[in-house]
Amino acid sequence: MDTLTVGYIGLGHAGYPMAACLGKKGYRLVVRDADPARGIRFVEEYPKCRAASSAPDAFQDCYVVITMLPNGKVVRDVLLGEHGIAAHLKAGAVVIDTSSSSPFDTRELGAELSKFSIDLVDSPITQEKLHAIDAAGATLMVGSDSPAALDKVLPLLKDMSKYVFPMGRLGTGHTMKTLNNYVSVGSIIALCDALVTGQKLGLDPQTMIDVMNVGTGINFSTANSMRNLKSYDSGYQLELLVKDVKIAKEVMEKSGFRSDLPRLALEYLEDSMQLTEKGACHSECIKGWEKRAGVEIKKTIRADDQSDG
Repeated sequence: MDTLTVGYIGLGHAGYPMAACLGKKGYRLVVRDADPARGIRFVEEYPKCRAASSAPDAFQDCYVVITMLPNGKVVRDVLLGEHGIAAHLKAGAVVIDTSSSSPFDTRELGAELSKFSIDLVDSPITQEKLHAIDAAGATLMVGSDSPAALDKVLPLLKDMSKYVFPMGRLGTGHTMKTLNNYVSVGSIIALCDALVTGQKLGLDPQTMIDVMNVGTGINFSTANSMRNLKSYDSGYQLELLVKDVKIAKEVMEKSGFRSDLPRLALEYLEDSMQLTEKGACHSECIKGWEKRAGVEIKKTIRADDQSDG
């Protein structure tokens, strides 16, 4: 693949380190972010790369463009909106959407991009531990209707991430992503239930987490994002978690399977959003449980976290 022709749009909490994985590999990226300062900082760190202008034709030389944006609607606007870049991309170009989007929106977007002879590949990310993406340790779930497009971008994806799983047709990557996040949400809800119940019955919440981390209760939240109860800084926002639960609910409903948990999870998490500031870490959802339980989770300092202050 010609590393001079790769565009990257979205340099947020996940996008910046993912793009950096390619920068470290020597790719000469054309980068853009809603905050121009991020693009400038990226180029200063990786001088072989350059910041794209806001012009719709800024990516016209790119045969591959990667998007890492808040949701599918933003992705669609960047590609097909008033200042969309799709009409200016070369025929045969591939767009890789690594954002967390609805698989149904993704399939619709793929059909619209095909009118420009552009292939869409969905490749959302997850990770097995916090900050794994910083060292190319992300997990990618990939969907594509075009074997040729998939073959074209697989080397790039493997340079960006340690684990790459082709899942099937376009949209299957986003389906897997939402179901993965749904399982994670289930563990978050159960953990919050357990912490407030345990404290009400005399247990220390931090010790509870320590026990779970060497027991069958271990999960991503106990081992990573809520491992230390005095810190809420996973980088994954509560509003993004709510968005992902909404997608999971839609996916389940359209599959014909009925479960009451998505609705309940959404209710709990949206209640928690009313108690947190915009941009709050998703682990701050515990505030909703604290309010319903009438307790404030005790935050103790673990022996191996003394250096954290």
